[in-house]
Amino acid sequence: MSGHSKWSTIKHAKGINDARRGKLFTKLTKEIIVAVKDGGADPDANFKLRMAVQRAKDQNLPGDTIDRAIKRASGEGSDGAQMVEATYEGYGPGGIGILVEVLTDNRNRTVSDVRSTLSKGGGNLASSGAVAWQFDQRGVVIAEADDDDAEDLALAAIDAGVLDFETDDGVVSFYSNPGDLEGVRGALDEAGAAIRSSELSMVPQNTVNLESKEAVRTLRLLDQLEELDDVQRVFSNADFPDQVLAEYSQQS
Repeated sequence: MSGHSKWSTIKHAKGINDARRGKLFTKLTKEIIVAVKDGGADPDANFKLRMAVQRAKDQNLPGDTIDRAIKRASGEGSDGAQMVEATYEGYGPGGIGILVEVLTDNRNRTVSDVRSTLSKGGGNLASSGAVAWQFDQRGVVIAEADDDDAEDLALAAIDAGVLDFETDDGVVSFYSNPGDLEGVRGALDEAGAAIRSSELSMVPQNTVNLESKEAVRTLRLLDQLEELDDVQRVFSNADFPDQVLAEYSQQS
């Protein structure tokens, strides 16, 4: 899996502190609200909402909070009415590509925050299209399994659309086309997989290997971008040395 995906998985396994969890829950709630605004409050008819709700559940957002977000978004004049989605592209240390997905009610504020964070972290904002071509949208299901179980699970889900899978220290990432994501998760669930998460993600076509110093700077930059209020998710094509990831995870 890409270095940043690996880092995200490590953070999920470690858990997050209360302050970060509160911020994450706010982001997940906002994502649900915008999904309802765009496609209605019926998850069966709104793929985007189904994905937002599933992601929220995977992150342990309480069910009553999810229900309130859907109801709030369904009413006139609700929060999130002016929220718009956007993706900003940039470069980080070592020339890595970075995609920053945001939900914002003020594009000027958000792009200024993203630009400033990139600059301070040793990167820069890029023009539209400069980085995105290096990534493919994929459905990604992450589960816990050893190497032998991963192959069995992949075989069980191959008819549902699994394109590829990667294992790393007891964690398996299954990749599919976006439209096959729900079917792949369902097949893995039926096969008894311990699923951590499933979502649409931007997967790099190739990764960039970073030296230790650049890797640490990049990890800090990616974390700082994710901490911005308007930022929903961050993707990169960075590949980090395992030792750097282990040391950084202990410090964070």
